[in-house]
Amino acid sequence: MKSRQEQRSEETKEQILKAAGNLFAKKGFDSVSIREIAKGAGCSHTTIYIYFKDKEALLHQLSMPSLEKLYKQLNSITLMDPLTPEAKLKKISHEYIRFCLENRNMFDVIFNAKSTRVDETNPELEINKLRLKIFALMKQVLQDCLSMPDNELLLNFSRIYYYQLNGILSTYSYLHESISELMKRLTPIFNLSVEILVLGFKEKMIQMGDD
Repeated sequence: MKSRQEQRSEETKEQILKAAGNLFAKKGFDSVSIREIAKGAGCSHTTIYIYFKDKEALLHQLSMPSLEKLYKQLNSITLMDPLTPEAKLKKISHEYIRFCLENRNMFDVIFNAKSTRVDETNPELEINKLRLKIFALMKQVLQDCLSMPDNELLLNFSRIYYYQLNGILSTYSYLHESISELMKRLTPIFNLSVEILVLGFKEKMIQMGDD
């Protein structure tokens, strides 16, 4: 059984995380200070440092569990042997969109706070290593769809694919229907968008080959 002091300590830590998450979502990671988080949590700023080294540690605690869950979901799709590469890409797109809509208040924090370029080879932060693993997974499935080498063109195609996913998310960031209803209604359009992208990429590869 936990002592009263241990229980209070856990409650304080949870209050700090809650305050940090609310402020990051509302104002953006870079705009929030430790003192603001402390005020929101009802503690002193020195108390925060007992539990967290800095703001990046708070970002890690808030984002890593969700990102790890997403990565596992997407990776499991890549291992579905009966699916074609294009079917895998569609399913990955669905799961990514659903995840981001379910976490839309924290989406920008989870994916963009303290982020690095997608072609960074050795990012310092663990959260960026995981973000890049998710992008690399998407890139690998797209590569399988296109049967092309891992080169600069594939990287650019992968960026375009990722831009499209985030364009969808920005369009539906303010939901007027449930996520399940939205996904059911728009899945055919999401599938079509993947098909058109893949066809466009293949056509571009043919044009470049002719040139």
